Amino acid sequence: MSWWRAVFALPVCLAYASQSISAEPTVSTPAPAAATEAGRAAPGVTPVTQALVSQGVLACASRINQVTSFLGNGNQLGATLLGIPGQPDQRMVSVSMELLSPDKTSAYASASFAPNQANGCGAVYEAVIYWPQSCDAVAARQFPQAKKLKVLQKSIQSLESGPAKVFLMPAGSGCVSIKKEIVF
Repeated sequence: MSWWRAVFALPVCLAYASQSISAEPTVSTPAPAAATEAGRAAPGVTPVTQALVSQGVLACASRINQVTSFLGNGNQLGATLLGIPGQPDQRMVSVSMELLSPDKTSAYASASFAPNQANGCGAVYEAVIYWPQSCDAVAARQFPQAKKLKVLQKSIQSLESGPAKVFLMPAGSGCVSIKKEIVF
């Protein structure tokens, strides 16, 4: 199973971990770790965390690093950062990422972070991938432990996989899975 399949197939409840991060800006890079002031890799600091910290997003740095580490899983990623100018440490920020697996298949993930929440920094992520199989096959193979919930309206099946929700949407002869989780 490739690294991104594990992200989509397994339920995850990410625990809040506090750490201080100092990094220089980088948004799109194949390196799994951010550069320190000396130009060497700082293990465990993602390029997304590094870029947001350089823009003044400090209150959510630990949560950003936690979620983007989980989603990127040390592999190549490209990212676009979205935020509101002014008081970056007091406002919600979001990141959209393309995750590139070693076999060169792509997945899309987005994560949003809100400071000043009851748990310090609230976060939600969505991970999206196209599967060439039918949605029934994807549900059986990729999400075998998930509880089948209702169809949202006409054709999007919802599943419950631990704290995450998974949505399976037919797409041509294949299926798009969307895994969404609020991080506690």
